[in-house]
Amino acid sequence: MIAIITGDIINSRAQDASAWLTELKAMLNLYGQAPKQWEIYRGDSFQLEIAPEKALKTAILIKASIKQFKTIDVRIAIGIGEKTYDANTITESNGSAFINSGECFEQLKKTNLAMKSEDSEFDTAINIMLELALLTMNTWTPTTASLVKLALTKPEVNQIELAKLTQSTQGNVSQGLKRAGYDEILKMIQFYTKNISL
Repeated sequence: MIAIITGDIINSRAQDASAWLTELKAMLNLYGQAPKQWEIYRGDSFQLEIAPEKALKTAILIKASIKQFKTIDVRIAIGIGEKTYDANTITESNGSAFINSGECFEQLKKTNLAMKSEDSEFDTAINIMLELALLTMNTWTPTTASLVKLALTKPEVNQIELAKLTQSTQGNVSQGLKRAGYDEILKMIQFYTKNISL
């Protein structure tokens, strides 16, 4: 089983592409090599292959990275399933993971983060959680987004150390993470990770 993340940048023309593109590439590079594991195409669309248990955290991390830029956001669909055809580039590979990701992406109308797997009951539960989480995540300011990104990429670091890294106070970090819904998002990621591997 694999996960395919399909995404595109919302409002991509509102921001100088060189800034967010560098950020997006740096993020995707953490998970593999282009164009085998990830690819950016049509200027502002991208696809990434990843282990299913890492998919949700990665999607949220990509969102936090993009939300660091004031006028843009990202739409992301996670598809989980098989990979039946392994091409040299991810956009030419195929299988149910790719189909689920593509279908899920086509259905992103009112929401900008959802998933589709072979287990529709699990999908229903996690997609309701995602819709609730997005009520907070969609309102992240660039400062909040960069704090979430830092906290997610350095889970071993406590709030005092985060404050040092961001040249802020522990109180500000604590408030910022609270506003970001960080603890609740971590609980959702834990629920997802535990249940996706069953």
